[in-house]
Amino acid sequence: MISLLISPLKFALRCSYRPSFSRPLINSKFLSKKALDVNTNVTKDVILFKNPNDKFYKIISIFAVFQFGFWTYLSIFAYTTLKDSPVDTEKAKAWYEKINLGENKYRNGLTLISFLIGWGLLSVSWMYCLRSVKYLILRKGGREVTIVTFTPTGRNRMFTLGVENINCKELRQTAKAHIPLKVKGHSFHYLLDVTKGEFRNPLLFDHTAGLRRDWKS
Repeated sequence: MISLLISPLKFALRCSYRPSFSRPLINSKFLSKKALDVNTNVTKDVILFKNPNDKFYKIISIFAVFQFGFWTYLSIFAYTTLKDSPVDTEKAKAWYEKINLGENKYRNGLTLISFLIGWGLLSVSWMYCLRSVKYLILRKGGREVTIVTFTPTGRNRMFTLGVENINCKELRQTAKAHIPLKVKGHSFHYLLDVTKGEFRNPLLFDHTAGLRRDWKS
């Protein structure tokens, strides 16, 4: 009789008892390195990001120059060629036949719009080249970063600043096309093209230039 009572009790205790070694362990492979584990005090200059796609940006610059020339020529052509010729609105049937393109408001408007289109295409294209990062270099000691960008003429433009002056707006792991970098004292963002570029030291980038910083505080 006693054994019949003890058996269920042993079974209940056996089910409720879970030895420590049976608990699921966290695989260290899935743990990201902490900032303290990454040595940012490098002994020499280290390339964090590289995008040596010079041909693409040269094509953009040439395209912008041709577009500027075309639209500038069109604006000059509109200003010098369009003559003021009054239109008989009673005989004109379609709405476009009633427009006198030689009238000052139309001629000057077409001239200005054509020039602004050409100038806008040139400015946007060249600004994109100047804001596209070719090299991102962490300087010796890990406290400064050099940003090298493309230029419309094909030469490199570079400047060096402290790491604390760079604010990364998007994580490297979630970026699909570009990673915008906000730099103190600069109006626009600098762009890292993740589709054509290469992170040479991704872990070091994440803990230096790739950090999101709150400058307001």
